[in-house]
Amino acid sequence: MSFPGSGLAKGLAVTLRTMTKRSVTAQYPDVQPDLPPRTRGVIGLFEENCTVCMLCARECPDWCIYIDSHKETVPPAAPGGRERSRNVLDRFAIDFALCMYCGICIEVCPFDALFWSPEFEYAETDIRELTHERDKLREWMWTVPEPPALDPAAEDPKELTAARKAADKLAAQQAAEAEAGEEPPQDRPDTPGEGT
Repeated sequence: MSFPGSGLAKGLAVTLRTMTKRSVTAQYPDVQPDLPPRTRGVIGLFEENCTVCMLCARECPDWCIYIDSHKETVPPAAPGGRERSRNVLDRFAIDFALCMYCGICIEVCPFDALFWSPEFEYAETDIRELTHERDKLREWMWTVPEPPALDPAAEDPKELTAARKAADKLAAQQAAEAEAGEEPPQDRPDTPGEGT
């Protein structure tokens, strides 16, 4: 059984306890917050890596990435070669008013052209200003943090391991030929009877 006014007494007790504690207020504009290293702020574009493959725009669930391009003909690299065509980026824009920061565009980019930046202070008074064109996206690249250092205890990539095995095998073969007194293959004459 509770007596009349017990709820009021409990509420006042909570208020008194809270009043005696020091408040923990983040003084945001004056003191910048310590953000975790994987903070999702704004997306930066490294334009040199973009091949206009359109994967980011196709996979975006919000359809907030706009890409325009045109094809250019590249002359042959060697005489007698054929001309090639390549895509040239005309426009790359992200509408951050629509973006839900899922990161799918960054994950699907096969050429590492998109990166997360921890910058979050890009509010605008006009919603149309939240569509960042490629020049603005390029500016955000300067705020992208360096990738973390590789773990020294991690295994080497399989490509590097295979290359080392091939190099060791070739070195062992050359050492065995040198011990046997044979000349290396590139110094041997092509036909018998040539040279001595």
